[in-house]
Amino acid sequence: MTSDKISLELFERTATGKQAARLRKDGDIPGVVYGRDMDAINVQAPDNIVQKIVQRAGRHHPVYVTIGDLKKIVMIKDIDMDQVKNKILHLSMQAVSKNDKVETEVPIKLVGEGESPAEKVGLIVLQTLETIRIHALPMALPDALEVSITELAEPHEQLTVADIVLPTGVELDDAENVQSVVVASVYEPSALQAANESAGGDAEDEDEVESEHGEAGESDEDSEDTDSDPDSKDDDSKKE
Repeated sequence: MTSDKISLELFERTATGKQAARLRKDGDIPGVVYGRDMDAINVQAPDNIVQKIVQRAGRHHPVYVTIGDLKKIVMIKDIDMDQVKNKILHLSMQAVSKNDKVETEVPIKLVGEGESPAEKVGLIVLQTLETIRIHALPMALPDALEVSITELAEPHEQLTVADIVLPTGVELDDAENVQSVVVASVYEPSALQAANESAGGDAEDEDEVESEHGEAGESDEDSEDTDSDPDSKDDDSKKE
């Protein structure tokens, strides 16, 4: 399952370090494009466009970028986030060749939810593996790997990675252990509830939670000034 071509126009930037904070306030996201046989290029792009591209591509779909006259196929490798504001601070993208296989992690999607005999008699099918690492050419990377649950019928039945039908050109990172890695299992509701209650434990003490997340009343400005900027990192460390 692959999606349409994803394209992104990037612009070279000269602002680095603390100057990159001004870019963000002006609505741009700083980033870097790096790769084999090329010098790292500091780039920027409008915040709203970057957000949409990241949502569509994630770390498992190639992005066709242009930087002036330069055209590259890249994979998003690292996304620095402001977890409080849920905003992207910096994007690292690795240039790849369309003729060389890449390794990445893709989601696993259960097909036929609500249609299995197990679910029809009140049992629960629980997904236990959300993502899996694969190898493929950039153009052959799927958005997700699908596995059907429509044959599950009895409690304790399982699907493993071996039940996933791989698209042409896609290989598993750990193909030798496909029989032992469980993707989904069938549970009786009472057994699942008991397991959840057993695993829940005691709630965290309120004071512990507060101290874990810092002092109350710290302003956004204070946080932004004290946070280290992603652009203070040496771009050479991004090269492979």
